[in-house]
Amino acid sequence: MNIAHCLARHLPAILVAAITAQQAIAQSDISSFAFVQDDGTLKVSGTLIHLYGIYIPPTDKTCYTFVRPMPCGTRASLALDFKLGGDFVHCIERARRPDGSITASCKLGDEDLSAWMLQKGWAVALPDAPFEYAALEKIARARGFGIWGMPVDAIRKRP
Repeated sequence: MNIAHCLARHLPAILVAAITAQQAIAQSDISSFAFVQDDGTLKVSGTLIHLYGIYIPPTDKTCYTFVRPMPCGTRASLALDFKLGGDFVHCIERARRPDGSITASCKLGDEDLSAWMLQKGWAVALPDAPFEYAALEKIARARGFGIWGMPVDAIRKRP
């Protein structure tokens, strides 16, 4: 059997496999506007997304009164919301959770949002996160950024 005959015979199966693979990739990629939830998760194209490799600890709710309408939420979620600024995010699914939400690596342009949250001190690296994430958390902790900073009440009580 020559190559042309073999290719002609198997071409439909090859095309079906390629289309199926492309659809699987397309389903695991989500690109759209992101809406930050109070707990720091993202809602993108109707899908609830937990940022990969990090945990965002709950903090007190805060409201930014200099913006109208006045946004309220945890300090971490507000920081993430301001970072996104209405731009598109691109997320690649890493795991599906039992509740239907997903864990995904998300980027704003070329910037990894999980790494940004860690760098600014608004998240904790999970044990199975990349080494880089743990390093970013330690640097933010050492510098007193975000959740590692001194509470506002402690500043007021200093002599």
